[in-house]
Amino acid sequence: MKLKDKVAIVTGAASGIGKEIAMTYAREGAKVAIADLNLEAAQATAAEIEAKHGRAIGVAMDVTDEDAVNRGVEQVVSELGGVDILVSNAGIQIVHPVEEFAYADWKKMLAIHLDGAFLTTKACLPHMYKAGGGSVIYMGSVHSKEASLLKAPYVTAKHGLLGLAKVVAKEGAKHGVRANVICPGFVRTPLVDKQIPEQAQTLGISEEEVIRNVMLKETVDGEFTTIEDVAEVALLFASFPSNALTGQSMVVSHGWFMQ
Repeated sequence: MKLKDKVAIVTGAASGIGKEIAMTYAREGAKVAIADLNLEAAQATAAEIEAKHGRAIGVAMDVTDEDAVNRGVEQVVSELGGVDILVSNAGIQIVHPVEEFAYADWKKMLAIHLDGAFLTTKACLPHMYKAGGGSVIYMGSVHSKEASLLKAPYVTAKHGLLGLAKVVAKEGAKHGVRANVICPGFVRTPLVDKQIPEQAQTLGISEEEVIRNVMLKETVDGEFTTIEDVAEVALLFASFPSNALTGQSMVVSHGWFMQ
């Protein structure tokens, strides 16, 4: 097992990409904290892991609330014994042209994606430093590398995660802490499903055209990235045996964006 006895916190892990990462980590021997705004759903995911003889707990966490983040991390340390891996995955999507974007929605998007990454990192690093090592993984996006219409705050936040990861990689190196960013293409989750009719309405095209000509146009095979694709990269970063990849990002997009 690649993560035997490691303790992982995965935010936004009650469903979608976060849930698949949590399940993958548990199969590889990690004790996993399912941190989510929806405590009931987090506990349900933890119960799924426990039913398969893994170790998991559900933790209530609003990643935009510093006190809530600190309480959640302390709960994990108390119940599972520390923090070795943080996957900052919690996120939402709101789409509008810049001139129509409400400032409140802009701030909400940056708070969840960027402030949440900062607050969870800040709370976890002292425990990783004390233990002599760890892995911080941010859920970026292809939009960490380029832009799309209607997604100003999302693109801004996802670009920002690259900078945060590089700083954490440099500051954490002497403590054995690595930092990385995963940059998926479109993954067919409820977050993406919600965007399809919204983009169709805003762009004046059909939902099928949004999928074919917006979301998957630049892929090599016309396929969505899968949650399994992303989870395998999350496992790679969490279990990598040296600092060789620290500070790096990896695009997982079926060729949509190539570096």
